[in-house]
Amino acid sequence: MYYSGIDLHKNNCLITTIDEQGKIIKQDRINNTDYNILNYFFSCKGKHKAVVESTNNWYWLCDLLHEHDIDVVLAHAKYLKAISYAKVKTDKVDSLTLAQLLRMNLVPTAHQISPEKRSMRDLMRARLRLVQKRTCCYNSIHVLLDKFNLSIPENMQLHNPSVFNRIEQIKLEPTYQFQLKSYIEQIKLLTDQIKEIENHLSSYLIPNEDIKHLLSIPGIGKITAFTIYLEIDGITRFNDVKKFFSYCRLVPGAKNSNRKQQHKSSKDGNRYLKLAFTEAAVRAVQYYKEIRQFYRKKLRKRHKAIARTIVAKELARIVYYVLKENTEFKTFKGTEISRKKKQIVAAPGKPLLRTGS
Repeated sequence: MYYSGIDLHKNNCLITTIDEQGKIIKQDRINNTDYNILNYFFSCKGKHKAVVESTNNWYWLCDLLHEHDIDVVLAHAKYLKAISYAKVKTDKVDSLTLAQLLRMNLVPTAHQISPEKRSMRDLMRARLRLVQKRTCCYNSIHVLLDKFNLSIPENMQLHNPSVFNRIEQIKLEPTYQFQLKSYIEQIKLLTDQIKEIENHLSSYLIPNEDIKHLLSIPGIGKITAFTIYLEIDGITRFNDVKKFFSYCRLVPGAKNSNRKQQHKSSKDGNRYLKLAFTEAAVRAVQYYKEIRQFYRKKLRKRHKAIARTIVAKELARIVYYVLKENTEFKTFKGTEISRKKKQIVAAPGKPLLRTGS
């Protein structure tokens, strides 16, 4: 068995291969082409196992090696730094360290998302970035109007397209008028692109059974269900619900020293799941009185953000068991929900949709 550590860069990579005794068999820097990569591994006759850090460009390399029966381990970049700290840090040192850790089975692994879900997950993340850009445009319009002591009436929502016509009629200097028009055009373009992404994903994801089960849970709408399903990538990879909570960033970190205990926020885990469950918690509290009562009970003793996170954690618990047991939602903390979700509506030739939260 040969163990190879790959220090991957944009245009090239440095690979170090060692044997079972840790002796360097081969070390070389090569350009990132399929031919060069495969030629390197096939030049050493025998079974190979490789490791690469979870950088932005690992997709193609892992796919290439898997296609040729070379086992690839994806190393968690953050945890790897804690293990392999070195005073002298070069590409040769990094690739050799990766190979040695792989040989000793000490590599902190990161999850490799399944290829069939990879593109859809990345598209969902791209949608989130478009939503954030659109929000920036909304905020910019408010800032511009504030400069002239103008504001949008409380009974009108800026995200309603009919409001744009009224905003464009506001008399401003030509330069500010042009600026305001630019923001509105950006919002319309981004909104169209967001809808196109949602329609594209719906045709693939709505027929999925897991999505249908997720949609039965209070507070989880179509987009939130898509995010949760794609970011989880198979609930069976979590041995218990506590590990799932941790991955969703729904449990605080700890900093205990000399009998002093201190909680701290943690950035370990999946930030997209954190956002999804937080959004679901807000909607669940807003539309379901049983969950709202639970939230208010926690709010009497805890901060608003903590109470909301507790609700999000309970929704994550429901998601875990709904997906694990392949069933629909039944109760929240043993209590039946009085408000029922609307049924899925199917139009001929169109994706299925579920209305409401």
